[in-house]
Amino acid sequence: MKNKNVLIGITGSIAAYKTCELIRLFKKAGACVKVVSTESGLLFVGEKTLETLSNNPVYVDMFQKRLETEHISLADWADIFIVAPISANTISKISNGVADNLLTSIICAYLGKNKPLFVAPAMNDGMWNNPFVKENVQKLKDIKVKVIEPIKGELACGYTAIGKMEDVNKIFDTCILNSNIKNNGKKVIITAGGTREYIDPVRFITNSSSGKMGSSLADEAYKMGYEVVLISTVPFQKPYKVINVNTADELNSALEKEFKDAYAVIMAAAVSDFKVKNYRNSKIKKSEINNDIYNIELSLNPDILKGIAQTKKEGQKVIGFSLATENVIETAIEKLKTKGCDYIVANEAKTSLNKDNTEVWVIDKNECIKEIKNAPKSEVARSVLEIVL
Repeated sequence: MKNKNVLIGITGSIAAYKTCELIRLFKKAGACVKVVSTESGLLFVGEKTLETLSNNPVYVDMFQKRLETEHISLADWADIFIVAPISANTISKISNGVADNLLTSIICAYLGKNKPLFVAPAMNDGMWNNPFVKENVQKLKDIKVKVIEPIKGELACGYTAIGKMEDVNKIFDTCILNSNIKNNGKKVIITAGGTREYIDPVRFITNSSSGKMGSSLADEAYKMGYEVVLISTVPFQKPYKVINVNTADELNSALEKEFKDAYAVIMAAAVSDFKVKNYRNSKIKKSEINNDIYNIELSLNPDILKGIAQTKKEGQKVIGFSLATENVIETAIEKLKTKGCDYIVANEAKTSLNKDNTEVWVIDKNECIKEIKNAPKSEVARSVLEIVL
């Protein structure tokens, strides 16, 4: 976010105090931040606090005595605009073109400039479920405003229901991932998910993988400014290129095509070692099975990691993953040697598979080991990328 101008709007909601942390996250990422608040927003968080955190004056009054026309100058200045929290009242105003205060006037001007606008609603569940509010939220979505929907949690009224503003870290990530960030000219390919090897048109064998680690690596690489290509067996909606595949052969074909001009490839996918040799073009029927036994013949899939490592040119990097149930480090080092990759990321099945958190060990060619302790996969992904890229 270095040299990016971020405008943060605040409306009248108890969740306004959380916006202080959102300001801090953008400042830490290198952005220049300005805050505009409704008068009711300042009833929940102090103007001096917002001014100190942003290192800029807080904009509230439509008719403050300044030379420039503020609703236009701020709309021109901002590269990204986030309103968090946004109330049902302000949602209804901006979705119908009402501009009766400084915040809504800035949004009215900003929406005509084809720049990203994000809103994070926070309100009572009854208000969120109000059909008129739902209609107004849909109006915003229809004009490509990114609505970061509220989550279930304890509300100020005492109820536990949907209406709580999304976690500020997730709001920050959503803004970064959808803000047309300029890339640094280096292409990084990341694979994710477990490949499917079909027995017949409806049955397959696979490796257990949610694709979460690969997706996290791709998100973090994108936020770091890389041109990202995610090759995945799990369908994801991302602001960068995603290639959906099923089998190991399909993954290999996509990888060979994309790797020619890539800076690095990170093989986080769980690629099946085997594919079915006696594939059936039609569904196998129970009546065809004799003595309750049906034999499936398996043949080896190509060694994708080894193959791509052998084709890499000077300046390209290949990073593999090694999942084991025992002797995790020893298994990973052996794989590093036999595959010929630049780094290997070791993890253990019981602490990684289908979990939101993980711990890994990053090992380089000199067998130097760096441990990344148990943390959310997004944090682990960032640490891995800072080492290998």
